[in-house]
Amino acid sequence: MRTEHALRVGDAADSGLADGSVDLVVTSPPYPMIEMWDGLFAARDDAVADALDAGDGDAAFEAMHEQLDAVWDEVERVLTPGGIACINVGDATRSLGGSFRQYPNHARILTALAERGLVPLPDAVWRKPTNSLTKFMGSGTLPPNAYVTLEHEYVLIVRKGTPRSFPPGDERRYESAFFWEERNRWFSDLWDFTGTAQKLDSGTRERSAAFPVELPLRLIRMYSVYGDTVFDPFTGTGTTTLAAMLAARDSVGYDLDAGLVSAFEDRIDDAEERSRTEVERRLDDHRSFVADRDDRPGYEAEHYDFPVVTKQERNIRLYAVSSVTKTQSGEDRLFTVEHEPIDETTETAPTRSAAESPPEGASEDVQTTD
Repeated sequence: MRTEHALRVGDAADSGLADGSVDLVVTSPPYPMIEMWDGLFAARDDAVADALDAGDGDAAFEAMHEQLDAVWDEVERVLTPGGIACINVGDATRSLGGSFRQYPNHARILTALAERGLVPLPDAVWRKPTNSLTKFMGSGTLPPNAYVTLEHEYVLIVRKGTPRSFPPGDERRYESAFFWEERNRWFSDLWDFTGTAQKLDSGTRERSAAFPVELPLRLIRMYSVYGDTVFDPFTGTGTTTLAAMLAARDSVGYDLDAGLVSAFEDRIDDAEERSRTEVERRLDDHRSFVADRDDRPGYEAEHYDFPVVTKQERNIRLYAVSSVTKTQSGEDRLFTVEHEPIDETTETAPTRSAAESPPEGASEDVQTTD
């Protein structure tokens, strides 16, 4: 399998991508009303700086979101019918004009996406707790003027129109299946894993505001299949691109910061090793899941030495990165990634009695049936 990846310097609101050419969007925009992004928003619209100087939080909030709206227009245009967009965003808390309040970024973005005809789906809450002993805000240990600390962000999920359809038995869809136990964990509405290091050694910012690779990697596996194209309009340090490489999907990403785009190459020096380790982890985790069950799952995987719970899992096939070729076009970075299937049959799964399976003929598109 071969995948193609492009990181481009430019404004994603004018990407030049063809209509309906993207199957999945996974991104995290700059968060309005978070101070580290004030300069970015203000540089593009004087109204932002004027509102902040005047202490008018509502006006600043709206002016910042109007800049993001242009990207949501582009997201709607480039998504294929049935395509999914996943937007990681957190709300902001801030004192402005002598008043402390919360600014609901997730609600404003979800409204903007719905206004563009994108269908809201159940979202996930990503909880990333801080260990700081001084994380409380307001009056400390005295009531009633203390404030709840925000330790969560949202993963908003929307679809363009009705669900995608595939030919019966479509090979790439069935090879892209996830394990039963992964489905039960990934499709919970509460995700609990830590963030990632934020310090930058390149680019125009000191902090990246990046999400951990686990977040886009999970979303790519949940909402796309092999052969799909993943789009990140706010690529930053390229975490979505890295995840697409690990998941064997094509990708394209945009960022205004040429320094961040050029620095991405350092992140993929160990892509082959990292990819194989991730594949082996998933296989080992499934073997452990099988071993811990009282009953042996009722179906045999075609490419592996273990049983699976559902018929839909039988053709699962995991791919690892075997090589990465880099090219450059101006400030843009292009990558061709070769992938090889990892079909391990060296270990024997434990023998158990047959387990009950989902009913024959159950719809593959019903969320509760895999």
